[in-house]
Amino acid sequence: MNAPRRRLHGFVAVLGSCALLLTACAAGDLRQTPAGAPAAAPAGGAATFGPAELARYYGQKPVWKACAEVPSFQCATIEVPLDYDRPAGGDITLAAIRQKATGNGAARVGSLQMNPGGPGSSAIAYLLGNADSFSPAVRAAYDLVAVDPRGVGASTLVDCATETTAAAPDPGARRADIGASAAAYAQIAAECRRHAGRLLPHVGTLDAARDMDVVRAVLGDERLHYVGFSYGTYLGATYAGLFPTRVGRMVLDGAVDPSLDGYEFTIGQARGYEVAWKSFAADCATRPDCPVGHSVQEADRILNSLVAKANRTPLRQGKDIAVTGDSVLAAVVVALRAPAWEALRAALAQLQAGDTTAVQSLVGADEETDPGDQSYYAVSCLSSTLGTWSTVAQAEAALPEFRRAAPQFGEYYAGTLPMCTQWPVRPDQSAHRITAAGAAPILVVGTLRDPATPYPWAQALAGQLSSGRLLTWDGDGHTAYHQGSTCIESAVDTYLTQGRTPPSGTVCV
Repeated sequence: MNAPRRRLHGFVAVLGSCALLLTACAAGDLRQTPAGAPAAAPAGGAATFGPAELARYYGQKPVWKACAEVPSFQCATIEVPLDYDRPAGGDITLAAIRQKATGNGAARVGSLQMNPGGPGSSAIAYLLGNADSFSPAVRAAYDLVAVDPRGVGASTLVDCATETTAAAPDPGARRADIGASAAAYAQIAAECRRHAGRLLPHVGTLDAARDMDVVRAVLGDERLHYVGFSYGTYLGATYAGLFPTRVGRMVLDGAVDPSLDGYEFTIGQARGYEVAWKSFAADCATRPDCPVGHSVQEADRILNSLVAKANRTPLRQGKDIAVTGDSVLAAVVVALRAPAWEALRAALAQLQAGDTTAVQSLVGADEETDPGDQSYYAVSCLSSTLGTWSTVAQAEAALPEFRRAAPQFGEYYAGTLPMCTQWPVRPDQSAHRITAAGAAPILVVGTLRDPATPYPWAQALAGQLSSGRLLTWDGDGHTAYHQGSTCIESAVDTYLTQGRTPPSGTVCV
């Protein structure tokens, strides 16, 4: 999951221009449906499942062409209604790419949709950068398909004007900063209301999940096969709740617990990073050159000292660059999520010597300003689980609880509590348990020391889903699949290619 401005829990930067992939791109369009336009005939009968008023969407046949600059992939656009309750009110465009399966016959399963998280991260960018991470068996079984969700990347985009990203607050939250953070969030809300107001009510996870079902039908699949990471697990679980009998093989890695409200979600992440920091510190303590001492307690003290010092006297290195305590914490968060412990040790050692280069590098690697930042707010604030609506007074009152829950990271995350207070659209998705009764087995993957989506969330989601199966990795960092564990790779690939879930209680080390 992301945090405001710094893409703290996303995976890949959104593509700067849809022209990279699509020879004709209408990502900014809100097309009007001509009055009396005939509906297209449904394609594939049993694969369609769409209501009559949506037949022209479920039955469309997109033209797949070699992508302009990556000809090993095919590109297409898919039309979906802006408002599913009023499908005659205009269309928006989803950008899609696929890499065709290498197998045929019995080896073929169907299409594998995916989402890398965010919200606001580009699925297209993720697939372009990670297609080779999927095993030969998975690539033989599936067309790998990535669709940028509505509001994101090369699809019809939430564009609140360029000054919006510059106005975004840092995610740190010393008590005196909460008011300033709330004011910055209010400015973002005002810009989005002014520039993207018509789109804002229609970019939530519920609508994105309905889009996935249209894509499923357009691809000719009777069931949705899917891999979702981080926020992508929330999107996948939402789909399963809406369309349980259409779930095929679904992997939810780095799970979000949909029963949490935004406050519980945020303090849960603060706790998650506290666990991850302790794991890093314990490992560092065994190394003779550890820059934060030789016990977890000493590491806590040294980190607190570095943060406090940088807050009192920001370190300046280079024109207009100031490294504050919030910058230090941002670098730690990025490194814990990766995980990049060697880089973190080097950054902390350099910082103690007054050199901020490595800290800036860690933060900058995750701070590529792009329109996805606006998508993050737009999608999050439509969900009671992802969005936080506290007033300044409520956020300040919450600080003691956040500090107790996470001494190193509590204040840092409490600063996001006013994020949606002034957002122009109220949530369309409440915090609730998702059972998806009637769904095929769904594989939920959890990492024991995952900072961004803590392991208890994976346990909770697997327990809520009527067909949930939990696979555990005794590891560090955010998510498990494609992170180097042979055990996890084998279990997930076996499930995707053969439909067999690992034995109950499986823990990979």
